[in-house]
Amino acid sequence: MSEKKPVPGTGGDHYIPYSERSGAESVVYFTRDLSAAGLIKAFERVGGVLTGKVAIKLHTGEQHGPNIIPSPWVKELIEKDLPGGVIVETNTYYDGDRYTTEGHRETLKVNGWDFCPVDILDEDGAAMWPLHGGKWFTEMSIGRNLSNYDSLFALTHFKGHVRGGFGGANKNVAIGCADGRVGKAMQHTAEGSDNMWSIGEEEFMERMVEASKAVLEFFGDKVCYVNVMRNMSVDCDCDGVHAAPVVTPNVGILASLDMLAIDQACVDMVYAMKPEENHDLVERIESRRGLRQLTYMKEMGMGNDRYKLIDMDNGDAEITAADAVKDVKPFSAE
Repeated sequence: MSEKKPVPGTGGDHYIPYSERSGAESVVYFTRDLSAAGLIKAFERVGGVLTGKVAIKLHTGEQHGPNIIPSPWVKELIEKDLPGGVIVETNTYYDGDRYTTEGHRETLKVNGWDFCPVDILDEDGAAMWPLHGGKWFTEMSIGRNLSNYDSLFALTHFKGHVRGGFGGANKNVAIGCADGRVGKAMQHTAEGSDNMWSIGEEEFMERMVEASKAVLEFFGDKVCYVNVMRNMSVDCDCDGVHAAPVVTPNVGILASLDMLAIDQACVDMVYAMKPEENHDLVERIESRRGLRQLTYMKEMGMGNDRYKLIDMDNGDAEITAADAVKDVKPFSAE
């Protein structure tokens, strides 16, 4: 008898208020300082867990993409705190500027990522990494070179996403570490389908979570996260210059040792904004059922959706997501 096909969970369009969550709390650090100094300040609260050879996973973007984390900020951070760190990326599933390693390396130069080594993890192929407790996968195809690293720093531009609703640390690790031909197809495409984007809504969220779990199981406690809430288009940096114009206000930079807590805190800050500020991003998140990323991470034991939010700008006072966004200004391009 064949195995029963997994059934996706539900509720990806339902936001769960903090008061309705249960369980332990993690720590999330927050600064409104959107600059190289702010990035360094946030990283230094969590970066102490990194040892040995450090992989810095960030989205380096399509050519001339206007919303990526500014490369000069990352350059300052690496020079100060991670002199031996290596930016890591994988080739894309879609045919674009980063589909081949050759095209990817040219795009890196165009976007200013030429100040330190960049390892295209799937340049030499992929390897299957195990994961435990999943319903879609028991293993995930990951860029082969990632196994050469001892620690992982997930540096994420938090924004919307055309398939995931939002792209946070989970998306950065799940899609960003999977190789461009097999691992990304495992997450995006139903077996036997001619439509490469045939998997969506809650099932896609769950597949991403399981993919990131494979990476986290490999690195254990040698992982930290920084999310940058700046230039938050409803579209991913994969869309480059074609991304929808940004209308959501800039917020700040968050840091944590908990993937779920940091993504949840970012989502909470978006939901805490006024309707005229968050309408587009909330619509993108809910229409794609993106909130299932959060509930499935919790079900998979990948962190806490409750957290202490520490305001680094005000003596490490504990604040709420609403406190963090109460003085945000309407977005204006830099």
